[in-house]
Amino acid sequence: MSTAYPTDPRIAVIALGGNAISNPTEPDTITNQFRHTRAALAGVVELVRRGYRIAISHGNGPQVGNALLRVELAKDRAPILPLGVIVADTEGGMGYMIEQCLQNVLLRAGLRREVVTIVTQVIVDPHDPALQNPTKYIGQYYSEQTAKQLASTEGWTVRQDGDRGWRRVVGSPQPLEILNAGAIRHLVAADTIVIASGGGGIPVYREADGWLEGVDAVIDKDRASAILGRDIGAEEFFILTEAEYVALNFGKPNQEDLRHLTVGEARQYLSDGQFPAGSMGPKIEAAIKFLDSGGERVVICALSKLADSLDGKSGTVIVPN
Repeated sequence: MSTAYPTDPRIAVIALGGNAISNPTEPDTITNQFRHTRAALAGVVELVRRGYRIAISHGNGPQVGNALLRVELAKDRAPILPLGVIVADTEGGMGYMIEQCLQNVLLRAGLRREVVTIVTQVIVDPHDPALQNPTKYIGQYYSEQTAKQLASTEGWTVRQDGDRGWRRVVGSPQPLEILNAGAIRHLVAADTIVIASGGGGIPVYREADGWLEGVDAVIDKDRASAILGRDIGAEEFFILTEAEYVALNFGKPNQEDLRHLTVGEARQYLSDGQFPAGSMGPKIEAAIKFLDSGGERVVICALSKLADSLDGKSGTVIVPN
């Protein structure tokens, strides 16, 4: 096997979208999840071949929903798990899946890199207003009657989520610091590929004396990835999603795909309402945060187009002003 060690390596954070592992159009079996994960990592292999040092983050929405369903079905027969433990469980399980798939695709490509998963804690502010105004949908869909009954018995906050029914909502605080950043930084510097901040990481806060406590919330994966990039000194940030480009007037007859943006333009379009909170908004916010923190380049592209984006053939590039 060959080993790709560059003379002047760049550090990149790659944020895998939720569909990288679970495709909503197919049965959500473990076999399908492994298959999708292997396909999603083809572009990562190209980054390795080009000498990047890499940290990978990923979404976990469907997996958290499945874990919550198991907790509900096991009620009165097994301990109730808090949301932070569920996020940790999915970080470990999905990290194993990505880790093994990446090891296999690197083996097939004739490349040698160590791959490791770190179950990651992320510091948040316990007084973040988002914790008092929960908006992040998690878990299963319910009828209005069932949802309100669960709200009464379990202390949940529930809201209607489109036409499919009612769901639980939880707070989604802003990530402030990657607690495990030092270990991740050392591993990445040693050319180890690190899978970290899965599902946004486990939200925790520090007491006045430094004692850590968990928060019953979830963190947006792209926002946490931007902080991960900042805290490990990454120059580049790749956000992989369903769309090939960031677009203005998305889904309308006058949709305009954007190939290049400055951070100032991105901030203005975000302020103009071009990037909704439920879709592209958090990704643009994450891109702005990363670039404002010293990052050099953000690429937002389709999952299958990562390799093309490296040569400017696909994706939207966002750079400092």
